Amino acid sequence: MNLVELGYLAGWRITRTVPRPLAAAVFRLGADRAYRQGGPGVKRLANNLRQVVGPDLPQAEFDQLVRRGLRSYARYWLELFRLPSLSHAQRLATFELVGTEMLAADVAAGRGAVIALPHGGNWDAAGAWVAAMGWPITTVAERLKPEAIYTRFLEFRQGLGMEIIPLTGGQQPPFDVLAERVRQGHVVPLLADRDLTRRGIEVRFFGARTRMPAGPALLALSTGAPLYVASMWYEPDKALAELIGPLKLPDPDSGTLTERVRALTQDIADHLAAGIAQHPEDWHMLQRMWLADGDRAPSDPVTPAAPGPA
Repeated sequence: MNLVELGYLAGWRITRTVPRPLAAAVFRLGADRAYRQGGPGVKRLANNLRQVVGPDLPQAEFDQLVRRGLRSYARYWLELFRLPSLSHAQRLATFELVGTEMLAADVAAGRGAVIALPHGGNWDAAGAWVAAMGWPITTVAERLKPEAIYTRFLEFRQGLGMEIIPLTGGQQPPFDVLAERVRQGHVVPLLADRDLTRRGIEVRFFGARTRMPAGPALLALSTGAPLYVASMWYEPDKALAELIGPLKLPDPDSGTLTERVRALTQDIADHLAAGIAQHPEDWHMLQRMWLADGDRAPSDPVTPAAPGPA
């Protein structure tokens, strides 16, 4: 067991055993220390948030935004580590979905739903809430290294009631499995604001070029399932999300499948941006987001590849 795995294991075990106020204070201090040190992840978060809020926000206000962003990210990890120890009632009480009635109707009708998520608020709490509602939920997870970390996250999310499909190395292509689950009436949430494959769709996002995974759009177009975009954020006492949609799917006569996926992915990007702009401090994007001038998105037709990891 290496130091990284030991760190995650300690987080899951120790964080659950201490009172939440004490754990929260420790995580908040860690976030403030990271802010003062200004490492690569902090600088990347600052660059991303500056793209979101624009150049006119005064530097002092922007610095406070970055600090709040790091505290929000620390809160995500605190709540992630403590999530398995919550009771069924607590999992329902500590997350709220605006638009619950739409998702409930989709599940009751057996048509399933595809939800495009940002890296915002607490997406694991959202998945645990869906499972606690008694609704079938399936999503994708990136294979982390070392493999032992991926295995622990897999067991963690499965323990919350989620079915997890590996992004790579599974017995079937992840898209095929997800399409089957949607047709079986499952809720399928997919993180959709950052592409990991370099095969994603180029979109405009906060005025600049980036890539986003084709999976949410392609899955909805292939199955006819309703497609939502979620805005996700924190309030003092709970994590929240709001469903936007269902989005209007492009008519089959409006273009090729590739053209329709591109148009729908841009629509997803626009709705994600609107939600992030309302709660920028809760967007946990500490990785490179936007394309440099020399980067080019591939021009190959869209294929049923990886739908985007959760």
